[in-house]
Amino acid sequence: MSAYVFLDRDGTLTEDRGYTFRVEDYRLLPGVAEGLRRLTALGFRLAIVTNQSGIARGRFGPQDFERFQKHLVDDLAARGVVIDASYHCPHHPDDGCGCRKPSPALLERARDELGADLARSWMIGDHAGDVALAARAGLAGAVLVLSGRGRDEAASVDPAVPRADNLSAAAEAIAAASR
Repeated sequence: MSAYVFLDRDGTLTEDRGYTFRVEDYRLLPGVAEGLRRLTALGFRLAIVTNQSGIARGRFGPQDFERFQKHLVDDLAARGVVIDASYHCPHHPDDGCGCRKPSPALLERARDELGADLARSWMIGDHAGDVALAARAGLAGAVLVLSGRGRDEAASVDPAVPRADNLSAAAEAIAAASR
């Protein structure tokens, strides 16, 4: 089984423009490629875990999500970063589904499909729900990035959870905690 870093997408990897789905709106955040390469060098594998309620809200379709996601994964690959898989919840927050973060269902799926060792894995995201997901799934820990909505969410996250200005700094926080 492999240790993973699970990554939120909008506001963590890419600029969050509110229901981001158009490839022409794609912007990788500063420090992302460097941070992901650092995590890989530490021995972690990488997977994306994202809520995409814009699908249920009719803002965009599943194919729009897949096109954007492919663009992101291809761009990261061109920068020397391999993403093993992407998992998403397409449901509305009021649907009561079992896969919406902070439910651990998507990480349990990653455990089953990828052989992810959840106890040695981490979560990086810009929402309190990402941090809650890490706890509910029994991950080694989480880092709240202050990009995206992270600064607004910080007050609702346990002060013991590491904070980082960007993904590169989040990778260093995980490196320090993994020593």
